[in-house]
Amino acid sequence: MASNPPGKCCVEGFYHEGTPSGKTSELYGLETYVAGPESSKDGNVLVILTDVYGIKVNNVLLIADQLAAISGYKVYVPDFLFGDEVGNDVVMMDGTFDVAGWLQRHNVEKTHGLVNGFLTSLKSDVKPNKIGVIGYCFGAKYAIKQIDSESGLADVAAVAHPSFVDIKEVEAIGKRPLLISAAENDTIFPEELRRQTEDSLKKMGANYQLNIFGTVAHGFACRGDLSVPQVRYAQDKTIEDQVSFFKFYFNNV
Repeated sequence: MASNPPGKCCVEGFYHEGTPSGKTSELYGLETYVAGPESSKDGNVLVILTDVYGIKVNNVLLIADQLAAISGYKVYVPDFLFGDEVGNDVVMMDGTFDVAGWLQRHNVEKTHGLVNGFLTSLKSDVKPNKIGVIGYCFGAKYAIKQIDSESGLADVAAVAHPSFVDIKEVEAIGKRPLLISAAENDTIFPEELRRQTEDSLKKMGANYQLNIFGTVAHGFACRGDLSVPQVRYAQDKTIEDQVSFFKFYFNNV
């Protein structure tokens, strides 16, 4: 296992204040938040696969806005949780959520199928030049599966504090580029699993980048306490790194 299954820390976090500037509508059968220009820069697009909070809280929507503003790419955030996300009625820091029951409803076959369906329709309809996928926590597994060298529908992937990733899924990416943004304090993606992942990527000669942010914990990149300077820096730097990584590899894959 490259990262452990989701746990209590995956449903804890902080709500981010702000007003998203994109629009939400049904797209390819899924409610989808879309940010960015009508015409995406260089014909490339980004797709965010969220954590268990989906698109019903501001956090990932504000991140999509930032990504679009910095990169010039259109950013899509589909609700691949089919409306069964952890909602606003759950106090994030409480953590009182049946993770095991939720995972049963969101099994790999169903979730991967929804993501595949969305990306297949996006490629057919929009005909993007390149697709970059970003996965946060729960969504990281499915972002990595989308750069599988044989069956993946995306060209480049970036993940932050990943959960539930199998080492075989990492080994299947071949030369497709992968950016990993990790927390120093993370029981889901701890040091030994980070090293196992890095060792596999090195052995493969993969196109990868691994960033470790000291002092921060699992969830920092999308639901951390932004009043803490180190957390704010880590989230902002993760977004900047993602943009740089996609821009480089969109032109070099």
